[in-house]
Formats: sequence, C-alpha cells, structure tokens
Amino acid sequence: MLSVENINLHYGAAQALKSVSLAAEIGKVTCVMGRNGVGKTSTLRAIVGQHPISAGRIVWNGEDISKLAPHARARRGIAVVPQGREVFSLLSVKENLETGYACLPRKDRNIPEVIFELFPVLKSMLNRRGGDLSGGQQQQLAIARALVTRPKLLVLDEPTEGIQPSIIKDIGRAIEWLREQGDMAIVLVEQYFEFARDLADDFAVMDRGEVVLAGDRKDLDEEEVRKHLTV
Repeated sequence: MLSVENINLHYGAAQALKSVSLAAEIGKVTCVMGRNGVGKTSTLRAIVGQHPISAGRIVWNGEDISKLAPHARARRGIAVVPQGREVFSLLSVKENLETGYACLPRKDRNIPEVIFELFPVLKSMLNRRGGDLSGGQQQQLAIARALVTRPKLLVLDEPTEGIQPSIIKDIGRAIEWLREQGDMAIVLVEQYFEFARDLADDFAVMDRGEVVLAGDRKDLDEEEVRKHLTV
C-alpha cells in the first residue's frame, strides 16, 4: 500500500535522509527505530508531505504522491499523530476531535463511537480544554483525532514519549486492535525498543539518515537493533 523508494531529504545544505526505502501494508505495523536525530521524524514528514523530498518517490495505493500537499494526502487516507501531540490547548476535547473533519466529506463528519471504546477517558472529558489534560490523555486525544479522519495509513511519531506506563499499555492495545481490523497500514516511529518489538510486523532501523537494518519481525536481531538505539 505504501512504498517509500530511495528518498533523499535536505534541510538547506544538510542532507537528512539518504536513499531511505521502506514499505507498509494493510493489516501490518511497520516500526521505524533509531536514536534521536537519525532521520526517523524526517522520514515521517516526507511520507505525510510536511517536507519535500529531493530524490526518490513515495507511492500510496499505486499513485506517486511525492509532490502532493499534506491536505491532499490526508484526503487520500493518510493521517499523522505528531511528536509532541500538537493538541489545541484552548479547544475542548470535542473541538479537537472535530478538527479531523477538514479532510472528510460532509456525510462522514462525525466522531466514530469506536474511538471512545479505545480511549474511554475521552468520552468523560469532551468539554474539557485540551490543555487541561495530562500528557498521556493528550496523546490519546492526538491518536483519536487522527482516527476521526478514517485513515487507511496511520503514522505515529514516538507515541510513548513522556507517557506513563499504564497509558503506554493502552496505546499499545489500541494499535493492536487497529491492526487486527485489517483495513489500515500503520507506521510507528519509536525509540522504546520493547514497545516497538512487541507491535512490529516489519521493522526498519535508521542511523545517520539511512536504513541500516530492515526486515520481517522474525528476522529481527535484538542485540544488533539495540546497538543502534543506545547512545
């Protein structure tokens, strides 16, 4: 469904990505791992259209989307949960969720009940301001907001960062449930090895802007991966 093919990405004169390739399939989780600053978030930004690539291409459902704007990719079913959550602090939880309507046809502009089944705490907080939620609750809200768009590709950027263990487990269970539905591809950018290992169907490990290890979960060499995660 998603094919990232030998992409390069630059910030000015600095090259952040060098011939990066990876794929994500419906009903599977592809985990992108690596230390801080190795290009994980740049890869995500390239996929969702937040930063242009300078070489290679990104193909989604057979269409080259490399030059499409982020809103055009969103309309094609690509949703992102950004690092840092980017919740609108002065909007209510309900209003934050409704910002996901922007890329939907009018008939689909509602909040699916399954969101409250995955994250029950949000239902009791619909009128609370986003900024009043805890970090873990904001992370759940950010994922729920992405799900409002009915994505076919969900990209999550380090959803466990700064989150308490109980909510990390809730997020892990939600990702597993979404995978099991078999109608969504998931790309998970993550540093927390155990979380990524337990969820991954496929993995790609990055270092210095390149993919240095990749493959199926059964081929994952835990010791080798950990070498690229430790500082």
